[in-house]
Amino acid sequence: MLQPKKMTIQEKVKTQKVLFDGAFGTYYAQVYDTKELPEFANTEHPERVRKIHEEYIEAGAQIIRTNTFATNTVSLNMPWEAVQDNIRQGYRLAKDVVQTKAVAQKKDVTNINEVARAQELYVAADIGQIPFENQTNREKISQEYVEICRTFLEEGAEIFVFETFSDMEEIQDAIEFIGSKAFIIVQFSVNQFGYSQSGLSARKLIEQAEKMEWVDAVGFNCGLGPGHMQQILGRIAFSGKKIRTALPNAGYPQIVSNRMIFDNKNLDYFAAKVSDIAADGADIVGGCCGTTPEYIRKIREKISFIQPEKAIAENVAKEETILKKNSSFFAGKEEKKLIAVELAPPLGSDDEKLMDAAHLLQKSGVDVLTFPDSPSGRTRADSILMAEKVARETGICVMPHICCRDKNAIAMRSQLLGSYINHIRNFLVITGDPIPTMARGSVKSVFNFDSVGLMRIMNDMNEDQFREEPICYGGAINQGRRNLEVEIGRVKKKMEAGATFFLTQPISTKESVERVRRIKQETGARILCGIMPFVSLKNATFMKNEMTGIDVTEEVLSRYREDMTREEGEQAGIQLAKEMMALTDDFADGYYFSFPFNRVGMLKAILEK
Repeated sequence: MLQPKKMTIQEKVKTQKVLFDGAFGTYYAQVYDTKELPEFANTEHPERVRKIHEEYIEAGAQIIRTNTFATNTVSLNMPWEAVQDNIRQGYRLAKDVVQTKAVAQKKDVTNINEVARAQELYVAADIGQIPFENQTNREKISQEYVEICRTFLEEGAEIFVFETFSDMEEIQDAIEFIGSKAFIIVQFSVNQFGYSQSGLSARKLIEQAEKMEWVDAVGFNCGLGPGHMQQILGRIAFSGKKIRTALPNAGYPQIVSNRMIFDNKNLDYFAAKVSDIAADGADIVGGCCGTTPEYIRKIREKISFIQPEKAIAENVAKEETILKKNSSFFAGKEEKKLIAVELAPPLGSDDEKLMDAAHLLQKSGVDVLTFPDSPSGRTRADSILMAEKVARETGICVMPHICCRDKNAIAMRSQLLGSYINHIRNFLVITGDPIPTMARGSVKSVFNFDSVGLMRIMNDMNEDQFREEPICYGGAINQGRRNLEVEIGRVKKKMEAGATFFLTQPISTKESVERVRRIKQETGARILCGIMPFVSLKNATFMKNEMTGIDVTEEVLSRYREDMTREEGEQAGIQLAKEMMALTDDFADGYYFSFPFNRVGMLKAILEK
């Protein structure tokens, strides 16, 4: 019998559309009426797994995904050794079914073309998103993805499909680990409006995935019915350099007894829409939640598998962004030291002192006023609303801080849109301090992402909603971090996410100066050095003992006495500020002043030559 070499998936896609299988999890629950995750069946009921794989192949699927979407230590709540065994068993079941079916299909076939078609069944190692709540778990989760991929590779996996992801961050290391050893598909999940749970747009997600060297195919699965998926795909300018995938849900489910129930009466509509998606340019199609072997069979009947001649490159030229004006607070001021002054919003409803300070600074040459966002997790007046009022009444450029503690991606986007409508164009993005221990019983922190994640959202909005006049945002530098290499890496990540300036923690020692100098040398970032002129021994002692990230040495404390007058305390603070400015003058792009108790009157004396 003739035995031609099996086509790789890359070769296959050049000439034909390729058909994935449909959902495993929702179909498994429908058939076996169990509330357990289907991944447990790899070791407990392997015959069930085999049967579902077989049904999809018989329906016409050419790529079978392993029953391992949720096979990880978090979802299965099992130690790694048990998870690894589940992965191996899941892959072996799919591989055995595919090999058995391929042999059965080619039996007694002598025409070489028919033999080739019969052999073209593929197994894809299926990897879903590992749930996590705390940003500190990201590194651990990222490493688990690497170990999952290592296990699949040891089993001989040649195709990987990362499914239902909301961004690329946790899987980048895993993709680099796989490298050229396998064909890599990355699929995202977005809502009907085209945004993922991380707040990134469908366009931005595809753009990020297409930039990764080892990613071979990009697309979407889950979250959307076929109609909405077709609309969202139609709004994206794909590069044409990657294979395109689309695996929509059967539709939108009803929740009955905590279970997703899909209406399976739309088979013809679904198949027609997926066929249209393929005609629009998708190379690999299939089904996600709610789909069954019948859905795949219907697609097989309707779709045209002939791959039209692909253009060398699709039209990806972006319209030239013409800015009405550069509204960043440092625009046109490259030759001067920039001056930012922080005004702390009030703890209550009385903003008289803050507004007095803002008016006092009107003619001081300050480039921007900044407003912290409930620092230390203690409630203050909203930073954006406070900034808007100051800008409206004084005309000074303002920059509210935005921290990631209190809002999810939806709220953040909403807040940014409202700020933009009110002509606020500058932001300092920080991860934010946790809620104080004493308040955690009644108030919960919300950290859906850190400052880098929020910057990516803002970068995305600059290319979309704020295209005409992008917003300007920067980040914080904690030069006191024990491992300075980590902080340097964070600065570089923030710059990659669009940060155009940085404000440091207050500098009060030569050691801090040298650490910031090194950050500047290794990153080339635009840095405004933090200056906090302590106004009394009590003030300096409080900052030393109560505020993290502020380095107050015994030498600094020795400058103050308990019996100092207000004027003497302020003069000591002014002298400290002048010394720190002199030490940083050769590399600082400006200064970021935080005056205790909003005593901004000290600024004039500090800036005097």
